[in-house]
Amino acid sequence: MRILLVEDDEVLRALMLRSLLDAGHRIDVATTIEEARHWWQVQPYDAVLLDLNLPHSASERSGMGNGLAVLREARARGDRTPVLVLTARDRTEERIAGLDGGADDYLGKPFDLAEVEARLRALVRRAHGTDDRVDVGQLALDRRARRFFLAGQPWDLPAREFEVLWELMTPPGRVVSKRDLSGKLSEADGALGDNALEAFISRLRKKMGASGVAIRTLRGLGYVLEEEQ
Repeated sequence: MRILLVEDDEVLRALMLRSLLDAGHRIDVATTIEEARHWWQVQPYDAVLLDLNLPHSASERSGMGNGLAVLREARARGDRTPVLVLTARDRTEERIAGLDGGADDYLGKPFDLAEVEARLRALVRRAHGTDDRVDVGQLALDRRARRFFLAGQPWDLPAREFEVLWELMTPPGRVVSKRDLSGKLSEADGALGDNALEAFISRLRKKMGASGVAIRTLRGLGYVLEEEQ
């Protein structure tokens, strides 16, 4: 998954970043309200981890701001990315305000990193209507283990091909646009070009062979993974 981590506490941020990277996720980090706004508007994400008590950048007015405002702005522009709020503000009225403001789930600090990972998986499952295990033809994805299986055998893929196939199976049958797919795989310093994306798709098609699964190109729309008839 591609995740936006919005957290200003340096120690906690480092712990969360390492945990999420070790779990195989791609992470962008924001430490101020301005950075959170910027990343959320220019990059598509599978989920957002949002701290509510955020500083402004040095170029802006001093003091702390409310990450809830950033969340409300995202919802107002129609962004439905799943959001898990992580905050020391754990009073009932503040949890209600966060959920009413558009959060999908809420965890008070301190929290267990394993629970953060589990809640993220649950949010993405609900958002896409998928289970931890998805089967298409002879191809299977175990999200919890982050493993693909082909004809019942573990199927290891290079990182980028793994990410492309993960997106196409979340869930299968969903049309994924080139823009969204490139956005999920792009690095912070540059977008993934169409030629590179098409190369990853071509390699996956060859490796799938007679798996009973195909990646179809829908001209002007994107790609869709489906079982061959």
